[in-house]
Amino acid sequence: MKRICEMEFDVGDARLNRASKTLHTAIVKHQSVCLRQLGCGRAGEVRYGRLLRNKRVKVKKLVEGVCQNIGERSAGRHVLLIQDTSELNYQAHARRVSGLGRVGNGVDAGLFIHPVLVVDAQEQACLGLGHVHLWQRTKKKAANYRAQPIEDKESVRWIEAIEQARLRLDEAQQMTVVADRESDIYEMWDRLPDARTHLLIRASRDRVVQDAEGQTALLFEWLGQLPEQGSYKLELSPRAGKRDAHEALMQVRFGATRICRPSQCSDKNASPSLPLWAIEVKEDASTVVGEQEPIHWRLLTTHPIEDLADALRCVQWYCQRWHIEQTFRTLKRQGLDIESSLLEEAPQLEKLAVLAISAAVQTMQLTLAREGHGCRPATDCFERQEHELLRHVGQSLEGKTLKQKNPHIEYSLAWAAWIVARLGGWKGYASERPPGPITMLHGLQALASIRQGWSLAKAAADVCIR
Repeated sequence: MKRICEMEFDVGDARLNRASKTLHTAIVKHQSVCLRQLGCGRAGEVRYGRLLRNKRVKVKKLVEGVCQNIGERSAGRHVLLIQDTSELNYQAHARRVSGLGRVGNGVDAGLFIHPVLVVDAQEQACLGLGHVHLWQRTKKKAANYRAQPIEDKESVRWIEAIEQARLRLDEAQQMTVVADRESDIYEMWDRLPDARTHLLIRASRDRVVQDAEGQTALLFEWLGQLPEQGSYKLELSPRAGKRDAHEALMQVRFGATRICRPSQCSDKNASPSLPLWAIEVKEDASTVVGEQEPIHWRLLTTHPIEDLADALRCVQWYCQRWHIEQTFRTLKRQGLDIESSLLEEAPQLEKLAVLAISAAVQTMQLTLAREGHGCRPATDCFERQEHELLRHVGQSLEGKTLKQKNPHIEYSLAWAAWIVARLGGWKGYASERPPGPITMLHGLQALASIRQGWSLAKAAADVCIR
């Protein structure tokens, strides 16, 4: 693959795709996205910067490029559309960066990124990106913010991102939108569901609900009074400063209800009430460790919940939301460290963010493929011409015993993930802790260096033959 610093750029799709893919590879190769590191020196820094500074290279075009194959991968499948927002904070470089809005505390300079991660609901394989939305907060919240139509609010992103993703997923059999409490918006419940689109969202508001007889109650109290329908055990990992590792007994309640349109809903044409199913998952007090708060989820969904199996299936789908948190972790300080970029203008940082989130998602594709439960091909992450390189690298990493050999089908994504994880420092034993996204990122960085040497060796061999 040609280095990006040797290329000229125009608005042609083919050239732009090649350029963005090469910069994507460079981002993966280097843990920091500082352009001088990407370009291996001052000259490379200037050439890399040309793509990001080129005004004819639009963010919209780059988004189309990173989402290019998602329709084909999703065809005939039930997919989870997992969406969330993260801020990219550039306050450390605020004196030299221009054009950025405000994030976090309303003072720091930065921008927001809102990706839609597409995950196979059955195989739990990450298929790629359905959409990437970026924006900057340049205005203060209006005094009449709540009364404004949702189209004038930042929260419209939760609706528009899925609408854009659906356009690319026209061949998917079914889609379930999975999101956390911030997306519990009445307009979203009213507008998005259709014959192929379901919602599964953690409840944020103690909504007014209505039963079959028309009696009203508050959602949280109503859920808590439902009879327990079953329970299951959940192994909890330690989280720094928040909880200790332990086995929790989770109690499950569920029921059908109708949520009523809130008085502050800005869309007065929205339905007066909507039929939904509610699920409560709460940790039994007997398994809570010390003074920690018990786990307590209240989920709302358009999926019919007829029995415990349906409820647990939705809980399992909601748990897949963790993948987008891991994607953000890979994007930031522990991984690509995008907030250390030395680019000086907001449009350049937006383009870099699109390419960096694509690189972070690639690490998640490999991470979720590591167990070999799905049957995704290696072409989800690698070009066919790279398969030969992967095969040779993989052979050098295998040991003599069966435990030290790659157990996956050759040229599958799981096979490639095993190779990348080994390059990232994983020892390869099934008894060892499975490789996470940061290990995968380190492996991709190592593979990028090997690829460069491989290309140089092949080029030299071709010259000798001629």
